[in-house]
Amino acid sequence: MSRFQKSSNPMMKQFDNASYQFDDSVLDAPVSSTSSDVMTLSGTLNKSILLMMILVGSALTAAFLFPSSMVMYGGMIGAFIVALIVSFKPTMAPTLAPVYAVLKGAFLGLVSLQFAVAIAPGIIFKAVGLTITTLIVMLLIYRSGLIPVTKKFRMAVVSATIGIMFMYIVAFVMSMFFGVDPIYLHDGGWISIGLSLFIIGVAALNFLLDFDMIERGVQSRAPKYMEWYGGFALLVTLAWLYFEFLRLLAMLASSD
Repeated sequence: MSRFQKSSNPMMKQFDNASYQFDDSVLDAPVSSTSSDVMTLSGTLNKSILLMMILVGSALTAAFLFPSSMVMYGGMIGAFIVALIVSFKPTMAPTLAPVYAVLKGAFLGLVSLQFAVAIAPGIIFKAVGLTITTLIVMLLIYRSGLIPVTKKFRMAVVSATIGIMFMYIVAFVMSMFFGVDPIYLHDGGWISIGLSLFIIGVAALNFLLDFDMIERGVQSRAPKYMEWYGGFALLVTLAWLYFEFLRLLAMLASSD
């Protein structure tokens, strides 16, 4: 059976081998010859929409009913742990992808609330609009072949993504345990804004890897659970991109 490349969004197989390919055991799992037992594009789209609805519902619930820092940090840490499990165990995606959506939604809902109170409620709608627009633009770019998803391209995006992930982990540890706040991430200066734009660019490029992974999975007749994995991959990238747009808009507002 042919093989397809992995997504490279945050928390997605960060410590994989250099080829960034699924193990043979993932794609060689027994499947029926009937289409109901294999990955399809429509099935992946439906599950992606369902996961997004769960995330939005969780975000609204957390923002209006559970506005506490404990829920926010619990959602962030819990989503990270669940994402790692799904990344290394794709067969768990049907069960854990919705759990990730709930946890990530709670985190994003409370983070959005904080930005709305500190800046203006409109910042949420602007971030949502920019995220959706970026998704559509990257889909058009992928379908046009303007940016081919080659092995070198994948490795470059994966490397940048891993670097950003570790930067945020280090910043979180420094802030939580040593009281050191890395201001270069959010002080509103040109360095912070430039870094934020770079991160947004890398996050957007992850969409191309996600689209490629889903297309290859459909062509390879991957097992049905990979629909959930594809939806999970897209949700991770969408959530990351939305968060980065929130940060950028907040910095631009504070620098006025």
